Amino acid sequence: MKDKIHPKYAETTFKCACGFEYKTYSTRADIKVDICSQCHPYYTGKTKIIDAAGRVERFRRRFGETKGSKILTAKEKEKLSTESTSKKKSLKKGTVSGGKKSSAKK
Repeated sequence: MKDKIHPKYAETTFKCACGFEYKTYSTRADIKVDICSQCHPYYTGKTKIIDAAGRVERFRRRFGETKGSKILTAKEKEKLSTESTSKKKSLKKGTVSGGKKSSAKK
Protein backbone atom coordinates (compact mmCIF):
# COMPACT_ATOMS: atom_id res chain seq x y z
CA MET A 1 0.00 0.00 0.00
CA LYS A 2 1.15 3.51 -0.76
CA ASP A 3 1.92 5.89 2.06
CA LYS A 4 0.08 9.19 2.60
CA ILE A 5 -2.85 8.53 0.19
CA HIS A 6 -5.39 7.07 2.62
CA PRO A 7 -7.72 9.26 4.73
CA LYS A 8 -7.12 9.53 8.44
CA TYR A 9 -9.20 6.98 10.37
CA ALA A 10 -9.89 8.36 13.84
CA GLU A 11 -12.39 8.19 16.68
CA THR A 12 -15.47 10.35 16.06
CA THR A 13 -18.75 11.14 17.80
CA PHE A 14 -22.19 10.63 16.27
CA LYS A 15 -24.75 13.10 17.66
CA CYS A 16 -28.47 12.54 17.15
CA ALA A 17 -31.15 15.23 17.22
CA CYS A 18 -32.70 13.47 20.23
CA GLY A 19 -29.50 14.05 22.21
CA PHE A 20 -28.05 10.55 22.07
CA GLU A 21 -24.29 10.39 21.37
CA TYR A 22 -22.01 7.46 20.68
CA LYS A 23 -18.39 7.11 19.69
CA THR A 24 -17.08 5.09 16.81
CA TYR A 25 -14.36 5.29 14.18
CA SER A 26 -14.70 7.10 10.89
CA THR A 27 -12.78 9.12 8.34
CA ARG A 28 -14.96 12.15 9.13
CA ALA A 29 -14.97 14.34 12.22
CA ASP A 30 -18.07 14.84 14.40
CA ILE A 31 -21.20 13.64 12.58
CA LYS A 32 -24.75 14.89 13.27
CA VAL A 33 -27.74 12.70 12.36
CA ASP A 34 -31.48 13.40 12.44
CA ILE A 35 -32.59 10.03 13.76
CA CYS A 36 -30.89 7.10 15.46
CA SER A 37 -31.77 3.68 16.85
CA GLN A 38 -32.67 5.26 20.21
CA CYS A 39 -35.46 7.42 18.78
CA HIS A 40 -36.54 5.66 15.55
CA PRO A 41 -40.06 4.15 15.85
CA TYR A 42 -38.96 0.88 14.21
CA TYR A 43 -36.44 0.17 16.97
CA THR A 44 -38.32 1.68 19.91
CA GLY A 45 -41.72 0.15 19.10
CA LYS A 46 -43.42 3.49 19.75
CA THR A 47 -45.49 5.01 17.01
CA LYS A 48 -45.56 8.72 16.42
CA ILE A 49 -48.88 10.27 15.49
CA ILE A 50 -48.48 12.30 12.34
CA ASP A 51 -51.07 15.03 11.95
CA ALA A 52 -52.44 14.50 8.44
CA ALA A 53 -55.37 16.82 9.05
CA GLY A 54 -54.89 20.46 8.32
CA ARG A 55 -52.53 20.02 5.39
CA VAL A 56 -54.70 22.01 2.98
CA GLU A 57 -55.08 24.84 5.48
CA ARG A 58 -51.32 24.84 6.11
CA PHE A 59 -50.71 24.99 2.36
CA ARG A 60 -53.12 27.90 2.02
CA ARG A 61 -51.45 29.78 4.87
CA ARG A 62 -48.05 29.31 3.28
CA PHE A 63 -48.85 30.00 -0.35
CA GLY A 64 -52.30 31.62 -0.40
CA GLU A 65 -54.83 30.88 -3.09
CA THR A 66 -53.50 29.72 -6.43
CA LYS A 67 -54.46 31.22 -9.76
CA GLY A 68 -55.88 27.90 -10.92
CA SER A 69 -58.91 26.09 -9.59
CA LYS A 70 -59.65 26.41 -5.90
CA ILE A 71 -58.85 23.44 -3.70
CA LEU A 72 -61.77 22.71 -1.38
CA THR A 73 -61.71 20.92 1.93
CA ALA A 74 -64.38 18.38 2.82
CA LYS A 75 -66.24 20.93 4.95
CA GLU A 76 -66.19 23.49 2.16
CA LYS A 77 -67.45 20.93 -0.36
CA GLU A 78 -70.32 20.01 1.94
CA LYS A 79 -71.21 23.67 2.51
CA LEU A 80 -71.08 24.38 -1.22
CA SER A 81 -73.29 21.40 -2.06
CA THR A 82 -75.92 22.41 0.52
CA GLU A 83 -75.93 25.99 -0.82
CA SER A 84 -76.33 24.81 -4.41
CA THR A 85 -79.21 22.46 -3.53
CA SER A 86 -80.98 25.23 -1.63
CA LYS A 87 -80.58 27.56 -4.64
CA LYS A 88 -81.96 24.89 -6.97
CA LYS A 89 -84.97 24.39 -4.71
CA SER A 90 -85.64 28.12 -4.55
CA LEU A 91 -85.44 28.39 -8.35
CA LYS A 92 -87.93 25.55 -8.75
CA LYS A 93 -90.36 27.37 -6.44
CA GLY A 94 -90.00 30.53 -8.54
CA THR A 95 -88.19 32.65 -5.99
CA VAL A 96 -84.90 34.41 -6.39
CA SER A 97 -82.51 35.24 -3.61
CA GLY A 98 -84.07 37.96 -1.51
CA GLY A 99 -87.47 36.25 -1.40
CA LYS A 100 -88.96 38.01 -4.46
CA LYS A 101 -90.85 36.13 -7.11
CA SER A 102 -89.31 36.21 -10.53
CA SER A 103 -91.48 37.55 -13.32
CA ALA A 104 -90.13 36.88 -16.77
CA LYS A 105 -91.84 38.88 -19.53
CA LYS A 106 -91.22 38.10 -23.19
